[in-house]
Amino acid sequence: MTKNTIITIGRQFGSGGHEIGNRLAERLDIPLYDYNLIRMAANELGISAETAQNVDETILGRFLSAYVVNLGDYTAFMSGQEMGEPLSDQVFRCQTAIIEKLAQRSSCVIVGRCADYIVGDYSNCINAFIYAYKEDRIRRIMRIYKLTEKQAWDKIKKTDKERKLYYEAHTGRAWGSIEAHQMLFNASLLGVNGVVDTLEAIYRSKR
Repeated sequence: MTKNTIITIGRQFGSGGHEIGNRLAERLDIPLYDYNLIRMAANELGISAETAQNVDETILGRFLSAYVVNLGDYTAFMSGQEMGEPLSDQVFRCQTAIIEKLAQRSSCVIVGRCADYIVGDYSNCINAFIYAYKEDRIRRIMRIYKLTEKQAWDKIKKTDKERKLYYEAHTGRAWGSIEAHQMLFNASLLGVNGVVDTLEAIYRSKR
């Protein structure tokens, strides 16, 4: 158990969840852990960040087993580990251990990676899920990735499906549901700053 305050942010793709996490961490002057968790896990596992990235927040490794994107990295790592365990499970297990250590180290913001489930027993965990209207998500993804409207929507559907499968496979909870998360925020209604303001107030009330 830790006395640190841990803010976990689940998010629909294109809802602004990562931006909210980044702004919140800057405002509170606490660490943000998101994509950097992939690099940490890759270092621990002795594989490339690219290999870890390709199974991050997906269950790809459960189906492809040893035939993941970078066979050389995977085979090298598996030679000293229990053969047959999907790479996605290895990355998840490693990220879980890293998240638990980081939560013990200091207060922080963690985006995705089933962090709400991993640190859910901590009394000072603030668990939020960010969603937004379809039109707003499409506009955001079109702008960020320079895609057409159809390409953006296809990417959103694919990414959300992967995140949902990944989350539910590892937690047994319904991704994005009120049963799985303490708070749901509509970023289309509140705006990014509105969500950040609210989470900041909740955080400070726990200090």
